[in-house]
Amino acid sequence: MTRIVTASARCVAPVAAMLGEGPIWDPRIGKLLFLDIKGEKLFRYAPDDGVVEAFDAPGMVSALGLARSGGYVCAMQDGFALLNIDDGQIKIRRLTDPERKTPGNRFNDGKVDPAGGFWAGTMDNGEKSVSGAWWRLSPEGVAKQLADGYKVTNGPAFDPVRGRVYLTDSARQSVYVAQSDGDKLGDRQVFLQFNAGDGYPDGMEADAEGCLWIAFWDGFAVRRFSPDGALLEEIAIPAPRPTSLAFAGRRLFVTSACASLDEQALSDYPDAGGLFEIALASSPGRPEPWYFDDAKHVAI
Repeated sequence: MTRIVTASARCVAPVAAMLGEGPIWDPRIGKLLFLDIKGEKLFRYAPDDGVVEAFDAPGMVSALGLARSGGYVCAMQDGFALLNIDDGQIKIRRLTDPERKTPGNRFNDGKVDPAGGFWAGTMDNGEKSVSGAWWRLSPEGVAKQLADGYKVTNGPAFDPVRGRVYLTDSARQSVYVAQSDGDKLGDRQVFLQFNAGDGYPDGMEADAEGCLWIAFWDGFAVRRFSPDGALLEEIAIPAPRPTSLAFAGRRLFVTSACASLDEQALSDYPDAGGLFEIALASSPGRPEPWYFDDAKHVAI
């Protein structure tokens, strides 16, 4: 039975992000980092005191992963990089741009896999061409294409117990599943297919029980699905465009976007583009895996 929960979703950082994305919990500092891709910002939220810090990003940073050597691995408009925050400023060490010959594309969502690599998807920045692909940055800093033929890439989400990876093409309202051991991707199958009125599946994450949580753009909600694809829970978000999510134990953080909302929608949903926090009664998330960089990468 679907359980609807609304009271526990509260806006904790009303930053009005154009395209809020990429939330990640950093246990080293006890803070949540998240991005505004189109606004070229990085935010850092401290739950203990509610302080939100904002940093100017050097272009469109779209996804983050914890780097074992310190700082973060990230996807940008034009490739992979290592990112650090020093003295209130973001410092970037660029690694590789595997799609330099596709200038209309940009990187979008991404996450570290259980084997210590970093997956990120690309897409046409104008959202017209089916030119998106999935890439994996190895611990040695080598980019390898895993799949192509996507329009709007989102995810991935990993279930290491079942050896699964979930990948989304938001434009097609499709969530796919495939077997993966980290650096290889098996044949994909449709795991969930949504239709008009459902919203568009966006960022996602698997919890400790292997259930899949998905944020729904134009769906006003995050939803939890069993490993068999059954809808278990829906939590309403008081914003039209939830974009992605991250766990911190039994807390769930959800980013959102206010891009392209009309004046009436912005008036009706003043927290659109904000960061939301939800106290979970269901299974907590797994700790974020680490990108196993060995500090031997060659910058470009």
